[in-house]
Amino acid sequence: MDKAKVYFTDFRTLAFGDSLPAKLKKLIKVAGIGRIDFDGKFAAIKMHFGELGNISFLRPNYAKAVVDVVKELGGKPFLTDCNTMYPGSRKNALEHLECAWENGFGPLSAGCPILIGDGLKGTDDVAVPVAGGEFVKEARIGRAVMDADV
Repeated sequence: MDKAKVYFTDFRTLAFGDSLPAKLKKLIKVAGIGRIDFDGKFAAIKMHFGELGNISFLRPNYAKAVVDVVKELGGKPFLTDCNTMYPGSRKNALEHLECAWENGFGPLSAGCPILIGDGLKGTDDVAVPVAGGEFVKEARIGRAVMDADV
């Protein structure tokens, strides 16, 4: 296996136009996002919208940076995550979306729609075989993710 390339940027933003989202756009372009054919395709961008009351999630402006690049490449992006199996603020699509909104994710801040990948109650999924899986033979993937082209 080849060693993974690691891309780095300085978190200091000393010049105008040198914001962290702008740096993220540069990083993903250097990393090769342009090699992906997004033209006219639905592109699922996996997110974690955070639980209510915590801050352990990427901010919407970073998601928008990725969305902007996907749009530049002709894609039709949407942010997505699936419901949780545990009780909390992301256990169904309605509360999950409200949680996302409370944490700043919306069509305007993210630059694209938000879809909960496995539907209203977390039951809209597709069984995908796990090749060579010793303990897990299949994974259940949200249908919206499976329906995406990229």
